[in-house]
Amino acid sequence: MSEINANSTFNLTTLTDESRTGLSRMGHNIVAVFLGLILVFGFLNNLVVLILFCKFKTLRNPVNMLLLNISASDMLVCISGTTFSFISNIYGKWIGGEHGCRWYGFVNSCFGIVSLISLAILSYERYSTLTLTNKRGSDYQKALLGVGGSWLYSLIWTVPPLVGWSSYGLEGAGTSCSVRWTSETPESVSYIICLFIFCLAIPVMVMIYCYARLFYAVKQVGKIRKTSARKREFHVLFMVITTVICYLICWMPYGVIALLATFGRPGLVSPVASVIPSILAKSSTVCNPIIYILMNRQFYKCFLMLLHCQPPSVADGETICQSKVMTIQLNQKAQSGVTSKSQVVPQMDEKAICLLSPESSLEPVSENTPQLSKENSFL
Repeated sequence: MSEINANSTFNLTTLTDESRTGLSRMGHNIVAVFLGLILVFGFLNNLVVLILFCKFKTLRNPVNMLLLNISASDMLVCISGTTFSFISNIYGKWIGGEHGCRWYGFVNSCFGIVSLISLAILSYERYSTLTLTNKRGSDYQKALLGVGGSWLYSLIWTVPPLVGWSSYGLEGAGTSCSVRWTSETPESVSYIICLFIFCLAIPVMVMIYCYARLFYAVKQVGKIRKTSARKREFHVLFMVITTVICYLICWMPYGVIALLATFGRPGLVSPVASVIPSILAKSSTVCNPIIYILMNRQFYKCFLMLLHCQPPSVADGETICQSKVMTIQLNQKAQSGVTSKSQVVPQMDEKAICLLSPESSLEPVSENTPQLSKENSFL
């Protein structure tokens, strides 16, 4: 009897939400078309990434573990989230019931935050790899710590609504579920504020800071070797700007609309205004593989080899994907009088900038020589 009452309550809430949103049949069809495109291309793009990891051994390295983690979480979003939203918009209402709504809200919030945190960790990893002195021997430990940490961090912020700190429910046009942004209880408001700060604002600031410092380091190299570094400088600039802009376009509108729904007057957020940010957030599953994988030269060369557009290179009996590498080492002092032959030491406040020749990334380097291994290349 209680189960019947619960279902009746949920159905009544669903009908109330649908009448409130007022999204027309045509509107649901348009949303379904966009979600269908995101589902197909997001799934295929991330599937290509997983195939590349399986086929090319050279891609299975510590830094790329973060890229694999992003692709895995994005694919799970496509399977567990975009699919149900797509079907619900075809029917014009949520089809999963109350428990399905809670599960949908939890798993998609969890996978989405895993992807966001992984992007922030990746930005720091790129910055530290190219501009800081890294010790060798614990790379895989650091990578696994970053992957495990992203999932643990996500669970810390997505489990509370299941146990009483806020809750999951219908959002937007009533065809998807998330945190109840419109709830005005003190618990929900405090949770939404924390969620915005720790799962959106802080990752954005980390990305902007790390990529800004990385680009500044590349600019310093350009001042020393203007001819050889200019092309790489523009490549890094393009990648940094693309990364930050796509991140902000995909996630900031969703965060802003959530805050307006929480702190604004009732009815301030229209149905269309609530649906568009949700679509943009889901579109990150399409953008991430393109920006973080296919724009990576090492991955791109392996991708061409997968399509048989480029002949494979063979070294030590294994197929590898070579890539040009530029390594920048900043804020490091000379260690026990040992200096790399390729090290350039201008008078820059004890900063040393080391450039490896384009093909030197595959050559053995002594332990005392600052280097970036081929698997950490993205320039």
